[in-house]
Amino acid sequence: MSGATDLRRWGCDDHVAAAVEPGARLGRVVQVDRGECDVVTAQGMVRAGSDSVRAQAETAPVTGDWVQVSGPPSAELISRVLPRTTALARRDPAERDIEQVLAANFDIVGIVAGLDRPLPPGRFERMLVMARDSGASTVILLTKADRAADAAASAATVRAVAGDVDVLTLSARRGVGLDDLRSRLGSGRTLALVGASGSGKSTLVNALAGAEVAATAQVRPTDRRGRHTTVARRLVLLPGDGGLVLDTPGVRALGLIDAQEALTRVFDDIEDYGRECRFADCAHGAEPDCAVTAATESGEIDPRRVERFIALRDEVEQQQIREQQRARTASRGRR
Repeated sequence: MSGATDLRRWGCDDHVAAAVEPGARLGRVVQVDRGECDVVTAQGMVRAGSDSVRAQAETAPVTGDWVQVSGPPSAELISRVLPRTTALARRDPAERDIEQVLAANFDIVGIVAGLDRPLPPGRFERMLVMARDSGASTVILLTKADRAADAAASAATVRAVAGDVDVLTLSARRGVGLDDLRSRLGSGRTLALVGASGSGKSTLVNALAGAEVAATAQVRPTDRRGRHTTVARRLVLLPGDGGLVLDTPGVRALGLIDAQEALTRVFDDIEDYGRECRFADCAHGAEPDCAVTAATESGEIDPRRVERFIALRDEVEQQQIREQQRARTASRGRR
């Protein structure tokens, strides 16, 4: 155990303090590792276990969670996970009907992409839906600008997809754009980074921290793909009043969970045209007088964007159907 810690620097505010039960010891999960958690408390950093039976019945702690810790120093246990203000979630790759929360209680989601590789619009849109659904604000961080053939053109392409989401062009090695990013943080504010392996998340964390706090690795020269250098989600406290960064491993699968509202916000241009369709439930396929189809044929909307929208919409709808079926099955079991 280390010395006393000011939890306000770690994001504790009146809302968090009010949620703590009288006499309970408050902490924030810095990292989860095989059923145990590194938790920062007012008394310092502790290693606390998480009861697997209780976690399955209620809420399993994730990096960024505010928790209550109980027990003696040699056998500390997370006894309660406090209500989350924001959460980054996806469909569990192993269990298609289960939500997997990746991180919690952050203020900003930073979608990270390296400019040393192609920028697939479909992946951006999927990440944007997940980020908007988290409840936090969103920013797109285009890293490795010093390795881009035309960083400005790449940024323009992303802005066309991002809508009203801010896009920052960065070079961690040269310090380009870091001050703009730092201005969005500050004491107690948390930035959660999400992106593919090799996109530059760990290098960006090191640049913000001013020290080598996250491992980095070279990408393959053949396809610019990276290896998982960050193997666990970890919360990093930045120097001074710089705030916090939540570094995550590279995300491969991005299954969506109950993200209908976020999907509408990401594809608001298509939704606007959809209001002009003859049928209120138009699927934008073979229906007559479809305004989206007309806009596609006239060149007002990129047909590939419409295809991605329909695919994501169908994915969300199918997930909702499976959730309803699972709820009905559970209800019959209880009866």
